[in-house]
Amino acid sequence: MQAQHQTRICFVRHGETDWNVEKRMQGHTDIPLNANGIMQADRLAKALLKTGQHFDCIYSSDLERAFHTAKTIAIPQSLDVLIHPDLRERHVGKLQGLLLADAPRVEPELWQRHLTRELDFDLGGGESIVQFHARMQRMLNHFFVKHAGKQILAVSHGGALDMIYRIVTQQALNAERVAVVPNTSLNWITHDGNTWAIERWGDTSHLTDSVLDNIEI
Repeated sequence: MQAQHQTRICFVRHGETDWNVEKRMQGHTDIPLNANGIMQADRLAKALLKTGQHFDCIYSSDLERAFHTAKTIAIPQSLDVLIHPDLRERHVGKLQGLLLADAPRVEPELWQRHLTRELDFDLGGGESIVQFHARMQRMLNHFFVKHAGKQILAVSHGGALDMIYRIVTQQALNAERVAVVPNTSLNWITHDGNTWAIERWGDTSHLTDSVLDNIEI
């Protein structure tokens, strides 16, 4: 049980989608879970109950793949799912819908600027890294102010959770990613009243099969 003053957030990446399997970039595209993703969400919900994890509230991105995952967790917890649009994935502009294998050919200049993590570049009508960072920081601030001293769960997306990891660990925004965020992984952060810290990251012990780690899709 957390200390009385400690705030804990369990961030969960949504279950697997067909676009995850295809390595097709999703961004804001509203893709549903596939059969494996539904099974992953169910396993996670059962594991949280089995280990006695209970939450004061459960949040979700407004995209279907996240909401379905959150709903599966929330029902046995007897909680409603609260939608928070800031939990959405990054909007990846003209890259949305492209296979990772095709993007360098279809959008060569844009892809190169994406790879170099150009901070103010919006990927052709999408969201820049700076804008994305500001949105994730706003969301964390909101959760801390509203739920200080509580334990909450929030279902989000791979790129979003990579950004949360960067904020908490103060990793540079233009550095190569080091966070691993598999589908339906548990990613715990805590706030002691002064600062955020990583408690446990990328936990998939509730799953028996390998899970995909495609941050950007």
